[in-house]
Amino acid sequence: MKSQITNALSDFFFEYETPRQVLVRNRRVGVVCRLIQLGVLAYIIVWVFIYEKGYQSTDTAVSSVFTKMKGVGYTNVNGAERVWDVADYVFPPQGDSSFVVMTNYIITEGQKMGKCPELPGKHNCSSGADCEGGSFKRQMTGVCVNTTKTCEVLAWCPVENDHDIPDPPLLMSAENYTLFIKNSVTFPLFGVTRSNLVEGINTTYIRQCLHHPKTAPLCPIFKLGDIVKESGFNFTTIAREGGAIGIVVDWTCNFDVDIKHCKPTYKFHGLYGNPDEKDKAKASVGYNFRYAKHYLEDKVQKRTLLKVFGIRVDIIVQSLARKFDIIPTLTAIGSGVGIFGVATVVCDLMMLYILPKREFYKNMKFKYTDTQIQHDSESLGLDTSVYYTLEANARQVQDTGQSNDPDSEEASTVTDASNK
Repeated sequence: MKSQITNALSDFFFEYETPRQVLVRNRRVGVVCRLIQLGVLAYIIVWVFIYEKGYQSTDTAVSSVFTKMKGVGYTNVNGAERVWDVADYVFPPQGDSSFVVMTNYIITEGQKMGKCPELPGKHNCSSGADCEGGSFKRQMTGVCVNTTKTCEVLAWCPVENDHDIPDPPLLMSAENYTLFIKNSVTFPLFGVTRSNLVEGINTTYIRQCLHHPKTAPLCPIFKLGDIVKESGFNFTTIAREGGAIGIVVDWTCNFDVDIKHCKPTYKFHGLYGNPDEKDKAKASVGYNFRYAKHYLEDKVQKRTLLKVFGIRVDIIVQSLARKFDIIPTLTAIGSGVGIFGVATVVCDLMMLYILPKREFYKNMKFKYTDTQIQHDSESLGLDTSVYYTLEANARQVQDTGQSNDPDSEEASTVTDASNK
């Protein structure tokens, strides 16, 4: 028992097993194998390493965006002149990454809380019974005003009349407003912090530059009219009823080269407000909201109501940084080497199930245990593996004598590490 355990341990530690290999001289199988291997090699080099850059680790940035609008607008409505500055036409005023620039409006001045008739065409009535409270959005008093034939409501009076949107837009001067974008990004994995005010973007340059995709791609100052144009919209159309535009600040960086080459690119996308989108814009056109300014007059609370039509700007930071890393490199190589096994599987399927001499290949590839063969080998005093080798060689010689074509299945040869 002790000797058996010792022999088993000795065999385990001091012996090496290698798989049996069959060298098949067949052009069809060889061409298929090489084509598959070349395809796998091309996939690893072109797709994994060149396109996907599988030898690099990646990281996305933590970002912050600060904005500032500049420009002055002028309107003259029914002889009432007015100048609009940033505090009047930007909502909200804190310089967020998402804001609205007013381009058109409907103003209702001097509203105070009270009772007044609805506008003609809304809540028409012939008697007080048609003005039952709670059946409409406004709080009605149950009185039908004979002069207007509309219901009396408890609301901010006079009620807003937003039937007619000013055309052309009142603040067409918004086309010349400028937007300053300040953006900082940090890639935590690589410990790199960058700003869109890159090398060469100083105070002197900022004062005189204006962004242009070709001549000044790094300038962080944008003309609102150019933003609308680059997004594919017409300024007059979108300014009348409003819309939404996305500005994408793209940071795609390769830190295997100098960090100074990590610079942003700006892209503009029309998100909402395109009149060509008839299926989407038909139900609710444009972008608007209401804004009220409250004040006291003779101790009576009043307000000025503005229905604001504007361009909503959303600044989106998109980032991806890469740098060489040995771990993903080894992982990519290892997975690629594993895919090479596909060639072996396909070629084995061809040999064992498709080619005419598949039974011959099965005999060459697989070694079968048989009680009678084991008895015959023991009677001859031979090791079972030696007996199998002699039998296989005898079959090979017999089959080889039947064909002299080096490309035929009969010309296949067998190599065995146990040949003696």
